[in-house]
Amino acid sequence: MNIAIDITPLESGHKDRGTGSSTGLLIEALQKYEKGHSYSFFTRGQKLSKTVDLVHYPYFDPFFLTLPLLKPKPVVVTVHDLIPLVYPSHFLRGIRGDLKWRIQKASLRSVRRVITDSFASKRDIQAIAGFTENIVDVVHLAPAETFHPITDRNMRSSVQKKYSLPDSFILYVGDVNWNKNVMGMLRAKPKGTVLILVGKALRQEGLPEVREINALIHALHFEGEVIRPGFVADEDLAVLYSLASVYIQPSFAEGFGLPVLEAFVCGCPVVCARGSSLDEIAGPSIRVNASDTVSITNGILHALKLPEDKRKDLIQKQYAWVRQFTWKKTAKETVEVYEKSREGTRAY
Repeated sequence: MNIAIDITPLESGHKDRGTGSSTGLLIEALQKYEKGHSYSFFTRGQKLSKTVDLVHYPYFDPFFLTLPLLKPKPVVVTVHDLIPLVYPSHFLRGIRGDLKWRIQKASLRSVRRVITDSFASKRDIQAIAGFTENIVDVVHLAPAETFHPITDRNMRSSVQKKYSLPDSFILYVGDVNWNKNVMGMLRAKPKGTVLILVGKALRQEGLPEVREINALIHALHFEGEVIRPGFVADEDLAVLYSLASVYIQPSFAEGFGLPVLEAFVCGCPVVCARGSSLDEIAGPSIRVNASDTVSITNGILHALKLPEDKRKDLIQKQYAWVRQFTWKKTAKETVEVYEKSREGTRAY
């Protein structure tokens, strides 16, 4: 089978993390582990070859026209999550956004199959898109091979100096959207601890969310206790996970939560909110209530105060858990969806 994959995400602002990164890792895994099929690549607007049997759009945005209405070939689309539609009061889309969602919803209902990252997202997609049959397949993501415990002293020292990191710190990696609960995380941060906020958006001063974060940091007098290095390449990020005292994921909702697994595989204890996809992937982490500041604070303090033997035990359990998530498995399950799609019918 000749599968054409849309690589537009690789040319977007998400190419290094998020959808671009997952698209690139999927392509690498398909070419490495699933050689029984041929793969070709295109960007939106390019004409597809007549020899193509199936088209995969590995990214879907409800408020942008990422999925075409006209589909000359059977289509599989990856919908990572529909969180903005599940919590519409926190993601205002306006008239244009609403119109685009109507178009995207109509387009979504004419695909052969939908891939999503978690069973939590599957439930949301089925409810919101109104599918009458089970055409949504869950295929979990996995950490890149770049992520593993970094024990080399020179590497650890170099990265620590590069980002001016203290010997002990709390780490967060991600965006500033409402569902990430960055404001709640700041309110929950124990006084005297240092919080490292990694992510490109966290340095974009024009964003209203960042202005709110800045105001809260000032109000809490945390100017010297919160460090925002911006985007950090995976090679350095693996060191940050390895150096961190604890990783925190206090999200109200996630479609997957890949940084949790990256922290697991790098040997960093994780404090993680309950609910959404995190219940599927966070396994042996320290669980907290995202809506309860005291719960988050207590979770962080519990992780920081773990005796060395308990800390090692937690890290070992996390490492054993994360071994079930591999890109080889992701590629295999993706190809299984391709094969079902070729024999299937349209979703509506």
